[in-house]
Amino acid sequence: MYDYQSHLEELDIQAFKTDLIQWFKEVHRNLPWRHDPTPYHVWVSEIMLQQTKVDTVIPYYHRFMEKFPTPEALAKADEQDVLKVWEGLGYYSRARNLQTAVREVVEEYNGKVPDNPKELGKLKGVGPYTKGAILSIAFQEPIPAVDGNVMRVISRILRIEEDIAKAKTRKIFEGIITEIISQHDPSSFNQGLMELGALVCKPKNPVCHECPLQVHCQAYKHDLQQTLPIKSTSKAQKTKRYAVLMIRNDNGEILVQKRPEKGLLANLWQFPMIPLDEMDFKNLIQWFRNEYGLELELDKKVTNIKHVFSHLVWQLEVYSATVKGGHVVSDKGIFLDYGELIKLPFPVSHQKIIQLI
Repeated sequence: MYDYQSHLEELDIQAFKTDLIQWFKEVHRNLPWRHDPTPYHVWVSEIMLQQTKVDTVIPYYHRFMEKFPTPEALAKADEQDVLKVWEGLGYYSRARNLQTAVREVVEEYNGKVPDNPKELGKLKGVGPYTKGAILSIAFQEPIPAVDGNVMRVISRILRIEEDIAKAKTRKIFEGIITEIISQHDPSSFNQGLMELGALVCKPKNPVCHECPLQVHCQAYKHDLQQTLPIKSTSKAQKTKRYAVLMIRNDNGEILVQKRPEKGLLANLWQFPMIPLDEMDFKNLIQWFRNEYGLELELDKKVTNIKHVFSHLVWQLEVYSATVKGGHVVSDKGIFLDYGELIKLPFPVSHQKIIQLI
């Protein structure tokens, strides 16, 4: 086990806690989930904030809470309605896991988010960070909540030169936070670390002259702010090419299809996508005839769309097309008018196509 005790020996823990909490209380951002930090509000906000910027999350949080103000409201909602409210926020498995877990809270805990770490940690989508955030912010339990911001701040403060991209390194930081967290105000302590990482101790060009913890920082003392934390690079993204078809029938309705229940963008809707990496473009019409049993006539190329996921890049070539007849195409899709179509949840790349209709 990594020995972090030697790093803590040089830290004035009490002064560190005091300086951090005082700074947070004076300068923290006025964020909507901080107005009434109930366990449910904290939970929803933390799930939304995963890999997503605060400014992006705020309007989604407001809409989500208007639609699903209580765990009971979210538990009984149709999944398609939940995905529609989440539409554009990305990482849609977060929304599905959140609803699954909230349903368990309603069924097993009478709608009250458990304050027991073991019970809370068993809920779907609630990992160590989310569990720590809920327990410390909503229940004032001195539990670590270690995310990327926190690891960056602590690695600089204590000059920890372990790779933060590795899962085992997170355990090191959880151990450190467990030792130094405020027992009296764990909420401000954990949020202070997160806030400091977001506003001051940034990944690039940290604003050290504004840092309330500068006097405690080993990275600043040894001019290692730009070196720490150490983080190994991730694997290169794969690129996949697709033809996307905006297909109208005689009634002017448009063909859409629901994605599979599992996997990327599960249960969202899309326009038909044909992988161009696996076929010659000239074979598109024959492929469509085989798959859908309809005669397709390509009209024109409309646009190109590039969409970047964390692990994947979609290169989409969008075409308009028409077919003769057709309302429902077996289990592969359905023709809908525009008013019906926009009620469904679509991924961002296909929302851009909707805007062209």
